[in-house]
Amino acid sequence: MSALSPQEAVERALALSRADDCVVIADATSTANLRWAGNTLTTNGVSRADRLTVVALRRSGDGVAAGVVSRSGVGRDDVEDVVRAAEAAAASGEPAEDAAPLLSGESGDWAAAPADTGIGVYGAVAPALGAAFAEAAAADQRLYGFANHVVTSTFVGSSAGLRARHDQPAGILELNAKGAGGSAWNGVSTRDFADVDVYAMASDLTRRLAWGERRVDLPAGRYETVLPPSAVADLMIYLYWSAAARDAADGATVFSAPGGGTRIGEKLASLPVRLFSDPAAAGIQAAPFVVAHASGRTQSVFDNGLPLAATDWISEGTLAALTQTRRSAEATGLPVTPPVDNLLMAGPDGADATLDDMVARTDRGLLLTCLWYIREVEPQSLLLTGLTRDGVYLVEDGEVVGAVNNFRFNESPVDLLGRLTEVGGAVRTLPREWSDYFQRTSMPPVRVPDFNMSTVSQAS
Repeated sequence: MSALSPQEAVERALALSRADDCVVIADATSTANLRWAGNTLTTNGVSRADRLTVVALRRSGDGVAAGVVSRSGVGRDDVEDVVRAAEAAAASGEPAEDAAPLLSGESGDWAAAPADTGIGVYGAVAPALGAAFAEAAAADQRLYGFANHVVTSTFVGSSAGLRARHDQPAGILELNAKGAGGSAWNGVSTRDFADVDVYAMASDLTRRLAWGERRVDLPAGRYETVLPPSAVADLMIYLYWSAAARDAADGATVFSAPGGGTRIGEKLASLPVRLFSDPAAAGIQAAPFVVAHASGRTQSVFDNGLPLAATDWISEGTLAALTQTRRSAEATGLPVTPPVDNLLMAGPDGADATLDDMVARTDRGLLLTCLWYIREVEPQSLLLTGLTRDGVYLVEDGEVVGAVNNFRFNESPVDLLGRLTEVGGAVRTLPREWSDYFQRTSMPPVRVPDFNMSTVSQAS
């Protein structure tokens, strides 16, 4: 923020506020990126951005109205404009359904300067890419992709005395290979790129391109299918996004119970799987308190600063919790379980099979690479449709024997949980479809005996 630190922006906005109460969020974001195509680094760059969000609260006999305004590039002389705009929005707004007392307390090192990143974060990645480019060229293959590293420092203050700060690093690297065997994809998430093994990623792609040199056409149908962690992540993230307690209690989702209420306490999975979030999960740490720039079905600006803890959404295969705010918890009579910005899935105790282990135990079935273009078809069952991409492989007698055509699938992640026959060991993974919105996941590979490939797709 022009000549204004995020902390100063928060304090200045609170000092200028004439509202009955006020919440201010200042985000300082630093980004570094690399891109490559055809075995050559093409671009790199760094950038910085900031955002100031002011939540003005106006009390009346009917309740509390909230006015929310967010703006980027706010300088010292612009802060008052944002504050007054938020106050005007509150003055014309209706009482908020999610109104609750503001929180106080301290979290994080409020005084420290915002964290940042730079092109140096790729100090080990760039040389490794160079070596991978050379090997790919020698094999008549071409590598494409990008790496992106974002560090956001978030400062949340309120007129009730809240001062909470969190630094969130988020990195991804996506690598595509093209050759005689078609195309193949691999992707990883990371906090700092120190744990990214470009050579292993490229070697996996080379193996997949070799598989793809033999082509087999298959019709639509239901196939035993091994889904890698990335594909599992994309499906479970959509389940998570759809798990709002208020919507379920209103009878609007797959988590609504017949006759009213929710399905909490109902067994959903055929195996004792656990789906959970934990802000302290190693390698995918997330904010330990609520940061809400706007109110919605699962979050509330009134809950800013609310501490977050490890939460089981599915425990031993049984639905254990749904996401909600303090106010929706009052309406549903369920515990307060706000969403956390990561998602993990674990199989039964002792489940540690790798993707290769599961392939080796497959008599005949399909091995997927990833899913994309996922869209919701029907909310009451959470039926999703989408496409396979960058490699669907036929497995026979424990060996990959070739690549098959792509498919459009129709599946509900909730129904899929009830049909699992094997769950492997969880690993940190990058969802292909939702990587722009949700990166911090740890998922296992899974086996489904009858994954529904509804039609053949011409997508490559």
